[in-house]
Amino acid sequence: MVACGVVRTPAEEDIALRLLQIEQGIEEWLDRHRPDKVAVERVFAQHNVRTVMGTAQASAVAMLCATRRGIPVALHTPSEVKAAVSGSGRAEKAQVGAMVTRILRLDAPPKPADAADALALAICHIWRGTANNRIAAALSRVREPRP
Repeated sequence: MVACGVVRTPAEEDIALRLLQIEQGIEEWLDRHRPDKVAVERVFAQHNVRTVMGTAQASAVAMLCATRRGIPVALHTPSEVKAAVSGSGRAEKAQVGAMVTRILRLDAPPKPADAADALALAICHIWRGTANNRIAAALSRVREPRP
């Protein structure tokens, strides 16, 4: 882990201004840390449509910022992330935070909880990416014509 943080915006502010602030925060992080990959949580259907819409809009901003810079973007569902770090796709936030703390050997869980979720997403992407790369390499060897 190099850094961890959360871009916050006032809930009462107009959505267009909130999305602009999110974009500015993400651009600042991309400038400062220069990642070679970006992982975004895939939006899933919830009972609260307003929450889904806000999450989808913020996710789109993150994908746009990364893609504009030519940075590959990967999407992972919340259950994939939870399963990757805790072994259960139904893990609670506290369990995810505890496992992130353990995996990264931190002294305490990252605060706020959204920061722990972001780190869990990064861990999931790294672990799944490694496995997917190995599978792709193995499949390419199988498909190559034999001499």
